[in-house]
Amino acid sequence: MTDHDEHAPARTPANAERVLVLQGGGALGSYQAGAYQALCRSDFQPDWVAGISIGAVNAAIIAGNAPDKRVDKLKEFWEMVSAPVPWTPISNGDRSRSLFNETSAAIIATFGVPGFFTPRVPPAPLWPQGSPEAQSYYDTAPLRRTLERLVDFDRINDLQCRLSVGAVGVTSGNFRYFDNVEFNRLGKRIGPEHIMASGALPPGFPSVVIDGEHYWDGGVATNTPLDYVLEAETSKDLLIFQVDLFSARGPLPVTLLEAAEREKDIRFSSRTRMNTDKNRQIHNARRAVRDLIGKLPDGLKDDPSAKFLREAVKENTVTVVHLIYKSKNYETSSKDYDFSHIAMVEHWESGVRDVHLSMRHKEWLERPQSGETMVTYDLSDEDNPLKKE
Repeated sequence: MTDHDEHAPARTPANAERVLVLQGGGALGSYQAGAYQALCRSDFQPDWVAGISIGAVNAAIIAGNAPDKRVDKLKEFWEMVSAPVPWTPISNGDRSRSLFNETSAAIIATFGVPGFFTPRVPPAPLWPQGSPEAQSYYDTAPLRRTLERLVDFDRINDLQCRLSVGAVGVTSGNFRYFDNVEFNRLGKRIGPEHIMASGALPPGFPSVVIDGEHYWDGGVATNTPLDYVLEAETSKDLLIFQVDLFSARGPLPVTLLEAAEREKDIRFSSRTRMNTDKNRQIHNARRAVRDLIGKLPDGLKDDPSAKFLREAVKENTVTVVHLIYKSKNYETSSKDYDFSHIAMVEHWESGVRDVHLSMRHKEWLERPQSGETMVTYDLSDEDNPLKKE
């Protein structure tokens, strides 16, 4: 990881509430950390961070530290959990790197990740049926200790920065967000267990019990908190950087490993695209209702139904800058649990690069124009940015 001092700070973003939305994706989460480092250098400090799974861990580290300490704490976490492998790839060829990545992931699956999770001894099938140890391959107690050391939960509960993390109830199947603003109203506190619940992906990790309910990784139900952010804030204008770790677009697979990777990408990315498209349609429908009310004859504008609709369709404007990690040719379906140091550094640097490319497009940081209430921008490549209409 480098500090990228050669990049000058960008202009201050639009005058709106700044939100950082972080998807789940395991080891790929260092891409989000790199993106956050670059956002800091572009004068973007979020007022609100929302995350699921590894995105919840990154979000807690960001919200649970003072702005001048956040990048250092993220570096400390990712340096700790990126396992050193006692050799390097034989060459830079795709096949050599694929073999290296698969071997690294296998080693990590066998021995665990420092400060994150350890394999159960004896293995889960040998524990008594119904015991917590019988329901997951790994023990995540190390993650609790890591969160307690790297995250100031008092700062989170003092509402220095809004934090929202998502999890799903194991028995109810209901999705739930643990939000420090909502918890504050109820006299509750966010703790390590809420972050761990958001990342408790079965059957690898055990469920986490909160208020008598068992919770699993929010990615089991939906892998991005964008929908929650848009529903929770409808009055303030929003400038959202959404950092996703799986791309919906990709080449046709030609091997079993490529097919497994492509399936995982589609499975975890499709909900993101669906949520973005759905909310843009809602915003456009509200705009159409406002236009229609404005065309009503004077005698109907004060009709109770017109007044009700006028209030119902008031809304904020939303700009979403959508950053999506693009897999390298040599990466396979193990990329989200390849915690090797070399992969972590590559992902981090990709996040830094993509943010700097995004910041070159000043129109992406402006309030939507021409009556638009929601616009979304995708970064496809440096010379061909894609605006999603």
